[in-house]
Amino acid sequence: MKGEEGTARMKAMELLVALGDIYGAERLIEIESAQVSGASFKTIGDAGIRWLEDFATEGRVSVPAMVNPLGMDLTRWRSMGVSSQFYEKQMRIAQAYGAMGLLPVYSCTPYLAGHRPRDGQHLAWAESSATVFANSVLGARTNREGGPSALAAAILGKTAEYGLHLDESRKPKVLVRLESVPTHLIPVAGYLVGKAVGNRIPHIDGLNMIADQHKSFGAAIAATGAVSMYTFRRKGDRIPPKSRSFEETIVLGKTELMRCAEGLRGGDDWDLVAIGCPHCSPRELRSMASVLKGRKPLKNTDVWFCTSRRVFKTCPEAVAILRRFGRVLCDTCMVVAPIEEMYGRTATDSGKAAAYLPSLGRQKTSYRPTRELLEAISR
Repeated sequence: MKGEEGTARMKAMELLVALGDIYGAERLIEIESAQVSGASFKTIGDAGIRWLEDFATEGRVSVPAMVNPLGMDLTRWRSMGVSSQFYEKQMRIAQAYGAMGLLPVYSCTPYLAGHRPRDGQHLAWAESSATVFANSVLGARTNREGGPSALAAAILGKTAEYGLHLDESRKPKVLVRLESVPTHLIPVAGYLVGKAVGNRIPHIDGLNMIADQHKSFGAAIAATGAVSMYTFRRKGDRIPPKSRSFEETIVLGKTELMRCAEGLRGGDDWDLVAIGCPHCSPRELRSMASVLKGRKPLKNTDVWFCTSRRVFKTCPEAVAILRRFGRVLCDTCMVVAPIEEMYGRTATDSGKAAAYLPSLGRQKTSYRPTRELLEAISR
């Protein structure tokens, strides 16, 4: 391609070919969808805006493509405490993506917002928690793309065939045996497993979780380790894996789990309680609303419930209850919002947020199970 299809497509092709050369890809393959990171002004800055606006002059996506969370709720940014300067920069980013035809799905859970891939489909997704969920739970195939490579793939409708697009790269290397994991500590288990396995694909023995729990577990494992996929024994699997099939076996019992949870616990004095990393599902919103229904709010701290706008619209009754206790925010989350300009001490039920907030958000962070946080904000 020498530019006859436009400069943006030429640049996209050059980027994907360069990646393919680095990783030994033999060809480009078609993708079903893309999900692009680099959406918050906090994370990409002025240089990122200029790069996006330059691409947007003629770049147009050729497959369904979504965007990662922005740094603010597009309609409730003032109530979050976001400055007008941040708002203006953030809107330029959203407008650039819109000009290129990306869908206004600003979420880390596109599979809950109308874009759920099927088993075996090839994708170019960038968000770490979405990538690990797509590979591990849905059976789709995607590498953990960077923002520019995901955008290039969205424009061309193709990506380089390497990594997790290939059968041989999807085989687990390490066996992790989890023992005695209480439901409320699943995010901590993911946090611990990610640290233990690093960049290797683990097979997790001892998982018995619903989709929402996989969402939380996978987000944490991807945050503390460079993990974009794990395997686990599914219903109907007849032969359990043998230890000799792996290069290492790691056993994580209740003692290790409780020690990790205690280390993440932090203090009890919070400015903000932040729930929804990854974005809350309909089931999670309704479950929290059922706990809080009939209780009264304690106005001793601010509260954010983060979700996608699609899920927000499908749960009006739950949203109405949760709004009595805090802000129900769309398009954003506590990790990519300019939280450090508003708060200094945040409590969260997310293993991913517990990993990122101390550095990316400059927060003194406290991990608590969801139920404990709900009881702390109500009476």
